[in-house]
Amino acid sequence: MAKRSAGELLEEVVAADSPASKRARVEDEDPPQRSLPDRHRSNGHSLLERDLSNGDDVLAAADLEHEEIEEAEVSRPASGSLDDNDNDNDDDDERSALTAPARQTAPIEGYKDLYLDTINRSLLDFDFEKLCSVSLSNINVYACLVCGKYYQGRGPKSHAYFHALEVGHHVFVNMETQKVYVLPEGYEVKSKSLDDIKFVVDPTYTKQEVMRLDRDPQVGWALGEKKYIPGFVGLNNIKANDYVNVIVHALAHVVPLRNFFMLDDVSSRPQLVQRFSILIRKIWNPRAFKSHVSPHELLQEISLRSNKRFTLTEQSDPVDFLSWFLNNLHLSLGGSKTRPGSSIIQKVFQGRLKVESQQITAKADAGDRLRFEEAAEVKVDINRFLMLTLDLPAAPLFQDELDRNIIPQVPLTNILSKYDGLQSQEHLSQRRRYRLLHPLPPYLVFHIKRFSANKFVSERNPTIVTFPARSLDMSPYIEPAPADNIDNNNNNSYPQPGEPIWYDLVANVTHEALRSRDDSVEGEAPRKVWRVQLRERARDEWVQVQDLFVEEVRKEILFLGESYVQVWERRRTVNASSSSKSAAAKTTR
Repeated sequence: MAKRSAGELLEEVVAADSPASKRARVEDEDPPQRSLPDRHRSNGHSLLERDLSNGDDVLAAADLEHEEIEEAEVSRPASGSLDDNDNDNDDDDERSALTAPARQTAPIEGYKDLYLDTINRSLLDFDFEKLCSVSLSNINVYACLVCGKYYQGRGPKSHAYFHALEVGHHVFVNMETQKVYVLPEGYEVKSKSLDDIKFVVDPTYTKQEVMRLDRDPQVGWALGEKKYIPGFVGLNNIKANDYVNVIVHALAHVVPLRNFFMLDDVSSRPQLVQRFSILIRKIWNPRAFKSHVSPHELLQEISLRSNKRFTLTEQSDPVDFLSWFLNNLHLSLGGSKTRPGSSIIQKVFQGRLKVESQQITAKADAGDRLRFEEAAEVKVDINRFLMLTLDLPAAPLFQDELDRNIIPQVPLTNILSKYDGLQSQEHLSQRRRYRLLHPLPPYLVFHIKRFSANKFVSERNPTIVTFPARSLDMSPYIEPAPADNIDNNNNNSYPQPGEPIWYDLVANVTHEALRSRDDSVEGEAPRKVWRVQLRERARDEWVQVQDLFVEEVRKEILFLGESYVQVWERRRTVNASSSSKSAAAKTTR
């Protein structure tokens, strides 16, 4: 750049372009020299003006001044950007301070019950699957105690936090830990008034409370002063899951199974066991907010585990579901496929069955007539069962003189004769006989086979099975004891000849066929309705449950329905010898 003359103004020189090598020379200077513009000023006047007034070299002073100004202009954008960044950071800090206030570890003194009056217990329903209503995640889910909806997390950027800010609902409960928090403050609420909500979320019982369920009459009161009996509450039929409801109710009244799922810790078990356990505990809850329970959580897990074989939208057969459910519960509880009695399921329901089979062959004689001959060899197999199938006699095909269908009746003991070891049944090319082996399981499950299907049509047998509600003798269907195994002092020994083995009815699942509408065409499949009849042990009464409808029923008319599944309990008996010994011991004391 040409050097200015003494008459030129300094501003004109500053506005001129700098040489290309100027920036490199400025960057090579030491840090103290970069602050020359600040140090060369005193009281608003530059030291260059003082040098000019003293007659120093004007051109050298102009070069020095120009270099300093160029350096300042080069560094000004960087410094300006830093200042802008600093301002932006300050703004971000201010915004973060507004959106994420300091979390409180405890409520302010004098405000520990703040927002608890906004809790609406009538809207709380903890039966449905624990999924966030926004993200559909099942991780770290909280329930709003004001509206009953599920939200994920409680941090400053969580869905529950924004719900508290937007709607003004401040009280949330963690569905896993049952801890209650106030948002957006974030502190935990420890109040005894919330214990009823925590109990409804996850009911827990002591051993003494469970033992009193069958001994003392239980009465519960839901919100709105609605009376109900714990253990005999309605199960919500979401769409077509009534076939699951009746089986769940029947299993919930099998005492060893119920006590296991109510008292044992199953938190480390698969989800199928956990969800069935919490459903059993909710059915027997004496402090529920409502008089019915929804099996939605269990249904979702069943649909997942069965690859949508059993869903809540399509009705299935209760026996198929019961067989699948018992086997999957057995495996989920750590049961073995080969070792018997390895889970509570097999200990309660599993028994042994002797099967004798003979091969039947067909041959033509000299007159070209077909003759059937039995093989001399009888094959004997010992099988294990969880359920016994009872075959009904064929239904009549014709009508009576009043043009009405004849509804036949058959006693339960008649169809049980299938297992007496005398009557034979033909199956394909074999003739088989069945006999139960000692000891019988504590609970027997009967499947009364009513439905048969082929390639063309599905048929239903409407035969009514008559049965006593108590005192079913199973001794005629047990293999007789060998002579060397009769021992009165051994509780596991074979019963004496002629000694009865009593079973009492616990649950009876019935079927009813209803037409979907009055103008339905001939041949249209009727709608299936499933009900379950349960015995209330404390009052020795019977209760019938169909979805949400619960009503008392007389035990004399239990057999009027089309029984499909029955659960029988073996009656506990005390040997006369052992009772006499205990009485003699008491007298000697």
